[in-house]
Parts: sequence; C-alpha cells; structure tokens
Amino acid sequence: MTFIEFKKRLLDIDMTLPRFCDLIKVSDKNIQSYKKKGEVPNTIAAIVTCFVAMEKNNIDFKTVICELDLKKKTKKGGFAKKKKKQLKEVPEA
Repeated sequence: MTFIEFKKRLLDIDMTLPRFCDLIKVSDKNIQSYKKKGEVPNTIAAIVTCFVAMEKNNIDFKTVICELDLKKKTKKGGFAKKKKKQLKEVPEA
C-alpha cells in the first residue's frame, strides 16, 4: 500500500496520523519515515484496512484496540557507553 493510500484510509475513519500512532502504540516518526519510502509495511496496511472495514460495519475498533492494553516500546540505552571488552593477556612464550 502506498503512503498516500494509507493516508486516504485514515481519512475514511476520521483519524489523524498522530492519533493512529497513539492507538496502536507506534512512534509517529516511525510511520512518517514510510512517507519517504513511498509505501507502508504490510502490517500497517492490514491494520488500517481492518479499521476501515470495522468502521463500515459499525464496530468500535478504538475500544477493541484499547482493550488490548498495548505498550509503546522504547529504545533502551540510547547514547550510553558500551562496556569495553577486556583484552585477554597473551602469555609470553
């Protein structure tokens, strides 16, 4: 699915990109990066397509997703220094 098709499907369910990201607990920057690539991954395409189908069938997808109690994943460590590996001493021959 192209990024443009993805954005159109968000419009079909009256949802902004930040609200979509918050609902599925994904970084807004992560989804925005697909704009440069021109297409979204299959999983994101499947999710938004299911949301559109649920909306058309009067299913409150937002409540269904919230009940999953998804957690936003964060990177651990950041710029923390990596521990240097100690060099083994080589015995002299």
